[in-house]
Amino acid sequence: MKTISKLVLVSILVFFTNCKSETKNDSPAAASPAATEEVADSERQGQAFLKDDEGKPTVLHIAIGSKDHSTLVAAVQAAELENALVNAGPLMVFAPTNEAFEALPAGTVEDLLKPENKEKLAYILKHHVTPGNYDKEFLKKFKSLGQASNENVPVEVKGGDVYVGGAKIIASVPAGNGIVHVVDKVILPNN
Repeated sequence: MKTISKLVLVSILVFFTNCKSETKNDSPAAASPAATEEVADSERQGQAFLKDDEGKPTVLHIAIGSKDHSTLVAAVQAAELENALVNAGPLMVFAPTNEAFEALPAGTVEDLLKPENKEKLAYILKHHVTPGNYDKEFLKKFKSLGQASNENVPVEVKGGDVYVGGAKIIASVPAGNGIVHVVDKVILPNN
């Protein structure tokens, strides 16, 4: 019993001595653009806003890091769905490119990004997410998928290509909490 107690004590000491210590510099001159961004993010709550330099990126962080998904990221932020996209999952996100959003009728994206349309935007975005972590080849076995919007979308195979809700999967990126399937079209819900 004493050996176990000593082992626990040593483990606790090792843990605390290995923890990073932060130094605080209140000097206004020390504020960098990154520090300013952190202050702005501190107003938002949840695990989407925690910094993690060691883990595999989540589906949200993959989208944030992609220059081809800036419209999707803006929509996720406007709908305040960041925390949903960093949960443990697994999640499959069908991520429309900027070009896919540009193909919508003129003014659609701008209108959806307005605060009064937050619920409608969130519903459309949820229509791009389903539980699971299936690669493109495995998706070929499905006839439809149940989305987080509580609607089903058809899965079709045309040649070697996979289409989900009419959107073609053009690339796939594994994530720490699922997979991001890049698609060439915005998948609009029926309702």
